[in-house]
Amino acid sequence: MELEKTREPQYQVQVTIRETEGLASLGLTTNQVWRDDPRHLLFILARCKFVAKMLSGKQRVLEVGCGDAFGSRIVLQEVKELCAVDFDPVFIKDANERMDERWKFDCRVHDMLSGPIEGAAFDAAYTLDVIEHVPQTDEDRFVYNIVQSLTEQGVLIVGTPSLQSQTYASEYSKQGHINCKDQKQLKELMLKYFHNVFIFSMNDEVVHTGFYPMAHYLFALCVGRKI
Repeated sequence: MELEKTREPQYQVQVTIRETEGLASLGLTTNQVWRDDPRHLLFILARCKFVAKMLSGKQRVLEVGCGDAFGSRIVLQEVKELCAVDFDPVFIKDANERMDERWKFDCRVHDMLSGPIEGAAFDAAYTLDVIEHVPQTDEDRFVYNIVQSLTEQGVLIVGTPSLQSQTYASEYSKQGHINCKDQKQLKELMLKYFHNVFIFSMNDEVVHTGFYPMAHYLFALCVGRKI
């Protein structure tokens, strides 16, 4: 059967990819976001882009709490090797079933509260939209085990909705957000494990250094391991 022909020839490759490889699918989480709140998908991907730029050139990178790992490919564009973990087998199964051979990365089940990644020596790690789901009584163990998965010179990026943002959060989000922090609390936690912690604000897809109480989202860029 003859392929449809686009009116401008430079777009014909898009039809060819559809017919030879099929159309890519969204992940479990991103499918729900695209269905219910399309703009939020932009924010998710923007957070991944910030991480990708900060970790550009790193050799081995760990993503903690990858969910459906839809945005992991953005980070993979900038680093040599990526290992993505999540404690929920449902999401890891989904991510591996959608894995593209051109963008392949290690994606496995691991609960960071159970311990570091065995045999790991990652020169960077990041965790986005995860620590607010970790009970405060477990947060030190969570961070400690990430740090123990890093090399001596390893860096860590933690991204989380701000405490102030929860006034405007949906009921769906609030069900899991049991440990949101403001800028001071996030920095104090990470300073237990790193000599230097730099906090960035984020509103929608824009990262900045503005007034922290008005930030919807916070990033902690952590450098210089203490332990």
